[in-house]
Amino acid sequence: MSVPVDLELELITRAAVRWPNAVVRDELDNRLLEELPTIQIEMAGGDDDGFRLDRIFVDINVYAATRGTALALAGEVHLWLLHEVRPSTSSSAVIGRTATISRPAVRPYENTALRRVGATYQIFCHPVS
Repeated sequence: MSVPVDLELELITRAAVRWPNAVVRDELDNRLLEELPTIQIEMAGGDDDGFRLDRIFVDINVYAATRGTALALAGEVHLWLLHEVRPSTSSSAVIGRTATISRPAVRPYENTALRRVGATYQIFCHPVS
């Protein structure tokens, strides 16, 4: 039996290399305004086949100073997930199919000094054998 893929860590590591000028993380902190743009990647559930294949839902929020910047970066992340991450292999994970559940869209955020654009994805993966 294999240890499940830590997909949050996998995607955060890859996205940090892809966008070196952005902060890529799973949780926000009180310094968000000082760390724009920020890409937040969080697992949002999913299931598995009981053997190896995981179907994981991932919620990705992009925070930026302007709506246009947030929309543009969320669009880049969207294309990256659908065309570069699928299919791919790293030392710990094999990522197969990726799909959009909810396309990038402006999401409300209580701090009006920044804008948030988010999307939800479905990713099929399994650990490297």
